[in-house]
Amino acid sequence: MGTVVLHMSMSLDGFVTGPQVGMAHPMGRGGMRLHEWMFTDPLDPRDQEIVAEIAASAGAVVLGRRTFEVGLPHWQDTPYPVPSFVLTHQARDVLAMKSAAFTFVSDGIASCLEHAQAAAGDKDVIVMGAQTGRQLLRAGLLDELQISLVPVVLGGGTRLLEDLGRIELQRTRVIASAVVTHVRFRIAT
Repeated sequence: MGTVVLHMSMSLDGFVTGPQVGMAHPMGRGGMRLHEWMFTDPLDPRDQEIVAEIAASAGAVVLGRRTFEVGLPHWQDTPYPVPSFVLTHQARDVLAMKSAAFTFVSDGIASCLEHAQAAAGDKDVIVMGAQTGRQLLRAGLLDELQISLVPVVLGGGTRLLEDLGRIELQRTRVIASAVVTHVRFRIAT
């Protein structure tokens, strides 16, 4: 079985989106700044290594309904070309896309993760969305946390590491490029 990894780009003040997330601003106002490092031309080789590693390791994705709703119009497909499982309270039929499908899981975070792990096999389950990531952290179901720390202060938005209590982390890697610092942690047990 692969690893369950939450990948997030984060501002120095701990926000993973800007304020006012919605259809017009899927990353909140100013939040796209957190992802600019992935779209520079040319892409720094260190950042390119991170992007390639995530793509190669992905076997399935777990994401929340809100991330799905605001992301789908921009992705026009699954976020990675692997099965994607949407944690939701509303049952819905599978949504087939070009690369894979979205399956909607309405019986809890543990069930959603089980479905994703079965689909991923030996590859990783990539977690997307702050609320979904926090649920997995609270439930003790997250193995690793990959933070891409962007040198910007957003001043508002969605915080990833809010209201979680004490969680011990072991830093396993730091890679710094000119525009972002990637830090990977293992959740201590």
